[in-house]
Amino acid sequence: MTILIIFVILMAVVFIVLKKFSPDIFNGEEKVIKSPYNYKKKDFLMSRAEHEFFDILVEVVGNQYYVFPQIHLSTILDNKVVGQNWRGAFRHIDEKSVDFVICDKAYIKPILAIELDDKTHEREDRKGRDGEVERILKESSLSLLRFGNNGSFDKEEIKKLISEKIK
Repeated sequence: MTILIIFVILMAVVFIVLKKFSPDIFNGEEKVIKSPYNYKKKDFLMSRAEHEFFDILVEVVGNQYYVFPQIHLSTILDNKVVGQNWRGAFRHIDEKSVDFVICDKAYIKPILAIELDDKTHEREDRKGRDGEVERILKESSLSLLRFGNNGSFDKEEIKKLISEKIK
């Protein structure tokens, strides 16, 4: 009986301490942690040129393949290769992306990566990044196609080049 009384007193003390130091637990309120960053939803997922190009890609390959925009390399490449620091390998590719990835419909397997190059790709820092993305994709056996963004797109040329790469 003494043990039961001690247990009840101990539980009452724990309850009082928790209520005093964590009142949110008992009143159903959720603590909101203030972030040092602010975010807002983008109006568009892609630029106008990317959207036009996306529509052409869907029209050209949509019956056979899926087209995904704005894909990070870490989504389509496995960084856990035996014998390497997988965390370092992940960090190396995580902030890099390609404009589009074409995947098969059966398994959503990446078949082809596509970059739509605008004027930013002429900058020296961007050339280095583009070269590294090309190297990484080549090493991983994922083909990459680059198209220039000249303001208009030749649907038949796009279809021809994609067909040649996917064969």
